[in-house]
Amino acid sequence: MRTIDSLGDIDGARVFVRVDFNVPIVDGKVGDDARMRRAIPTLEALRDKGAKLLLVSHLGRPKDREPEFSLAPVAEHIAKLLHTDVEFAPDLDSVPDADVVMLENIRYEPGETKNEPELAQRLASLADYYVNDAFGTSHREHASTAGIIPLVKHSAAGLLFQSEVDTIRLILNHADRPFLAIMGGAKVTDKIAVMGKFLDVADVVLVGGAMATPFLKVLGHSIGDGLCEEAGLEPAREALEKDGYPSGKLRLPIDLVIADKFGGDAQVQIIQGVDVPDGWMQLDIGSKTRTEYVAEIRKAQTIFWNGPIGAFEHKSFAAGSLAIAQAMAQTEAVTVVGGGDSGAAMAEFGLAHSVTHLSTGGGAALKLIEGTTLPGVEALKKN
Repeated sequence: MRTIDSLGDIDGARVFVRVDFNVPIVDGKVGDDARMRRAIPTLEALRDKGAKLLLVSHLGRPKDREPEFSLAPVAEHIAKLLHTDVEFAPDLDSVPDADVVMLENIRYEPGETKNEPELAQRLASLADYYVNDAFGTSHREHASTAGIIPLVKHSAAGLLFQSEVDTIRLILNHADRPFLAIMGGAKVTDKIAVMGKFLDVADVVLVGGAMATPFLKVLGHSIGDGLCEEAGLEPAREALEKDGYPSGKLRLPIDLVIADKFGGDAQVQIIQGVDVPDGWMQLDIGSKTRTEYVAEIRKAQTIFWNGPIGAFEHKSFAAGSLAIAQAMAQTEAVTVVGGGDSGAAMAEFGLAHSVTHLSTGGGAALKLIEGTTLPGVEALKKN
């Protein structure tokens, strides 16, 4: 995969930079600029080479040109982060010749998500070079992530994009042992291929959150009113059989925090064992499970975590995810957090900077782990 250094002399040239500035907008201002800050090294490296920048991103999933999805506030904010003027282009026909330009939400263009050749050609005509620093969109075959690349002179991965791909490939192929994977979140069906990969390459796989519910049900435990997708039962059964549970790599909760509903005013109790009464749902792992999981973290030399271990948004159900986050922050192991809700949990606990790598990739990272070809990555190999 080509890097920025492979672009050669770009002094005075315009570089189309696909960034991931899909950030929360609160009262017309950027609410959390963590993703934007992660792109700054790439943008500064290109500017140091004398390049002019055309920044392109999506925001949300607009159906038309709804003003709440405008990138105008993002343009104002990136100007502050770069300490320079940033011109804003409201559409493809109004791109000024300036040192740094922020294009309006690329998903306002109906051909973006369809990867229409006409749009890809228009985008390519706006710049001499192309750099993708939006790894989180690389599993989408869109005009700005894949279609444009064969149509420009040269293309490359940005520093953040390169770091994301290199980190995931490193832990999959050259992880220091023991290698521990932690899987949480909600849907087994979304992550079963990833779990299968970790059952092949990791030494231990910890499971928590609603992710554990189908496994517990398959094993004959009552789950009460817990979240359990019916489609997840067979994949869970297959994973248990593949693992040879309980003598394999999988670890499931041995005690639970349960509640009568999801919310801050819920009745909460801790149960020994994992059989949840009717009218109750499991919303976190219990203290014995926390102790067991933290012990595994302390033994590991490489750790990958994706998906919270409980409903960490509420204090009553945050202990499991907090214990995982704190243990990862304290270890000297290589620690990788797979973005999404687990990344949000690390940020909520003030520990986002305490891990080796916090992915911005989310779904793209999981796809790369499971072995799926990512259009945005493959396109950068060809041109």
